[in-house]
Amino acid sequence: MVIGAISGLAVSWIILILLLVVWGGWQLITVIRRNQVSTLLDEQAFQAGIRKAQVVDLREKKDFDAGHILGARNIPYSTFKAYHTELRSDLPVYLYDQGKALSTRAALLLAKEGYDQIFILKSGYARWQGKTKKTKY
Repeated sequence: MVIGAISGLAVSWIILILLLVVWGGWQLITVIRRNQVSTLLDEQAFQAGIRKAQVVDLREKKDFDAGHILGARNIPYSTFKAYHTELRSDLPVYLYDQGKALSTRAALLLAKEGYDQIFILKSGYARWQGKTKKTKY
């Protein structure tokens, strides 16, 4: 009885460890792919290139309306697959969201579509200290 319980516990731990290894491997692959197709920019570099780029806020509209980087346009990630064609492929695309998870996914999609000048705000909007704009209700 005790041996069966230990074996069951050991199997549970092995499954948990395997799941963590697979998840960690997936995260690593995603980071490597993101770094191949895009460049992470700190806030200063992001601000320096804003005037020459298409700045895209990938957050949902309510978050965008509550505050966004000055000059950004809102294409929520939930609709990005349908509306990314509004972006010009000959101009740099600057992506940001609250962190950088959605920006990573959007960058991978844009790279598949042939965009080659893709930049992501490293710290995301959560730590943005530059100029912002709020939409009046």
